[in-house]
Amino acid sequence: MTTKEPLILWFEKLSIGDVPAVGGKNASLGEMYCNLSSKGISVPNGFATTAAAYRLFLSETGLDQQIREILQDLDTSDISNLQAHGLKVRHAILSAEIPQPIQDEIYQAYQTLSENLPGGVDVAVRSSATAEDLPDASFAGQQESYLNVQGQANLMETCRRCFASLFTDRAISYRTEKGFDHFDIALSIGIQRMVRSDLSSSGVMFSIDTETGFRDAVLINAAYGLGENIVQGSVNPDEYYVFKPTLKTGFKPILKKSLGSKEFKLIYDAGGGKMTRNVPVDVVDRKQYAISDEDILTLGRWACVIEDHYSKVQGRFCPMDMEWAKDGITGELFIVQARPETIHSNKELNRLKTYHLNQRGKVLCTGHSVGERIGHGVARVIHSAEHLDEVQPGDVLITDKTDPDWEPIMKKAAAIVTNRGGRTCHAAIVSRELGLPAIVGAEDATSAISSGTMVTVSCAEGDTGFVYEGQLDYNVDEVDLSQLPRPKTSVMMIVGNPNEAFRLSMLPSNGVGLARMEFIINSFIRIHPMALLEYDSLDDPILKEEIDRLTPAYANKPEFFIDTLAQGVAMIAGAFYPRDVIVRMSDFKTNEYANLIGGQLYEPKEENPMIGFRGASRYYHPRYRDAFGLECQAMRKVRETMGLKNMKLMIPFCRTVEEGKKVLEEMAKHGLRRGEDGLEVYIMCEIPSNVIQAEAFAEIFDGFSIGSNDLTQLTLGVDRDSEVVAHIFDERDPAVMDSLAAAIQRVKACGRKIGICGQAPSDYPEIAEFLVKQGIDSISLNPDAVLKTVTRIAEVEAELSAKVSQS
Repeated sequence: MTTKEPLILWFEKLSIGDVPAVGGKNASLGEMYCNLSSKGISVPNGFATTAAAYRLFLSETGLDQQIREILQDLDTSDISNLQAHGLKVRHAILSAEIPQPIQDEIYQAYQTLSENLPGGVDVAVRSSATAEDLPDASFAGQQESYLNVQGQANLMETCRRCFASLFTDRAISYRTEKGFDHFDIALSIGIQRMVRSDLSSSGVMFSIDTETGFRDAVLINAAYGLGENIVQGSVNPDEYYVFKPTLKTGFKPILKKSLGSKEFKLIYDAGGGKMTRNVPVDVVDRKQYAISDEDILTLGRWACVIEDHYSKVQGRFCPMDMEWAKDGITGELFIVQARPETIHSNKELNRLKTYHLNQRGKVLCTGHSVGERIGHGVARVIHSAEHLDEVQPGDVLITDKTDPDWEPIMKKAAAIVTNRGGRTCHAAIVSRELGLPAIVGAEDATSAISSGTMVTVSCAEGDTGFVYEGQLDYNVDEVDLSQLPRPKTSVMMIVGNPNEAFRLSMLPSNGVGLARMEFIINSFIRIHPMALLEYDSLDDPILKEEIDRLTPAYANKPEFFIDTLAQGVAMIAGAFYPRDVIVRMSDFKTNEYANLIGGQLYEPKEENPMIGFRGASRYYHPRYRDAFGLECQAMRKVRETMGLKNMKLMIPFCRTVEEGKKVLEEMAKHGLRRGEDGLEVYIMCEIPSNVIQAEAFAEIFDGFSIGSNDLTQLTLGVDRDSEVVAHIFDERDPAVMDSLAAAIQRVKACGRKIGICGQAPSDYPEIAEFLVKQGIDSISLNPDAVLKTVTRIAEVEAELSAKVSQS
């Protein structure tokens, strides 16, 4: 058999329309090489064997008939049968000689690519199935790739292996499952100049978030050496997020940088029997990021350009999955592969889950339900922090109470149950932010539940939460968010965990009414800021060692605080961009600050930290002023470096107008000047003085946000952390309701905005109704309360509108 079709095609002759001839991978390389080089994107040159070459190989060697005979009694449901047949086919292909015309064309092209370099240039040899990356079937990763291939003999042998890889077990099984005829799909081989990333770094990036489908972020993974380690999951790479909208307008929005362990790197096997080999990465290098911030931003820009180009070609939004490499000799970055992302590009995002228990069992204990979810797992009763390491992923954490030190462990849990606490205690607040079902105030949970037993925690049955014996069956229903009403009252959210922000941003809301800085400090920084500022003068070697362990990439320890806090807030601000995100400056109590690493050195011991050295009083005080400066520098970085001007700032627990002025002066010292470049500064309205002196506070702040938890405890004189008087704590008390009404009326009379970011509207729909009737501008809710409260707010607005019409 002979063919008039070309056996090889150079990248410069290819476009995305050539998938039938050279497969998705090679067609995409040609598309970028021809169309995006002029836009600054570098793609290593190369060529591809065609489907015609593959079919000529099969017909000339008789492999087509031989393979058909081997596969006659294939049964992919029988693993042994599949393995035996796959092995036979691959052995047949590897035993066949590639026809001379194909060899000649490959070798001539290779010589041209090598520019007559003696022995030939080193190349990457990658398989590209002609059905790869189609919208309804993803064949990516099923065939083999080889790196550092050099010389004619090695190249031909590698090409034969690529042909054989069309019949790996997983490829055979996948084609059978998807209904593809094995002979309708051909294999093209891409032969491309190597990028010497073995001397530098490489990785993978997506133009959207891979977990949530969030469209405005580029996700970049990076590790040392050749890229196969990341593709194969052999190493734990660095992870970076870049925010696309402000990147395109000239800012430098690296939303997140996570250091991976990067234990090994794949390098050339110089003088060895293989083309590549893995070697350990030096400990010092493992503690550094694999690429610079400038490289991260360049890759982010390239991802945007590539996504925009493919979206234009496809006529629809087309997120991309790309591989990149950095040459250790020249320092240049290259894109070595790009394909359409196939998971989220066609996914319906306007849906939310609700939980329903299908059966009841023996009730072990009850308490206040937090959220509306159901979870199950092995109960792990923890009596003290010394035993926290016993908690395994997916366990149900049973304990007396939690505190901020426990948050990293709480993230592992499937659910949380505590003896003590009300709806505003630490366990409840954190569980809501983590999206975990939790029951608080159960009184006897640690004695009623045996450690090691399977339990089900249900918060889907109203105000009371139940812990049932055994693993009970439940349903999860999805809600179409696009059908929800959009009330006039602005509905915002309370968000603490940056890692949840992308997902939460898809709920119907007008932004974030409260972004809690404490979660970021406690979970991601973990070190008292004063300990970082005074690192050089610390006397405790154990403390310094612990700080070093958490800040490996930072010689300047305060920079760790600034960067980590800025990135955490930026993840939230970016997720909801361009909607408002109101970030509350740190509001730990002294006992909570003391629990941070090194915190005992800097915090006073107070009898009642709830009304002690907290909030605004810390910001201008000599004991914390410099640490507040770090908070300000982080917030300035979010606005000025990353371009997230949708972020507003909020001052908590500001007792007097004079105190408010002092805080604004401190902020101005660090470049955060109210009114400059659109910066607005709000105040938490959570102390009776904030209500009584509303007009005076309105002169120095742009808006108010009611903190119903503190306003209730200070109005009623109730310590909300005391289980003894917890029954008195009730936001629906007439004194509290009068304070809410007075705050709204007085602030609005001053022409300022006022919202609420406390717990009350999430727990009690009647309070949400009351606030709407009072004319509140916005209501911020926990994510689990958004759907039901939005609907009720719309109903109340309709009722009020009807009454106005009637009158």
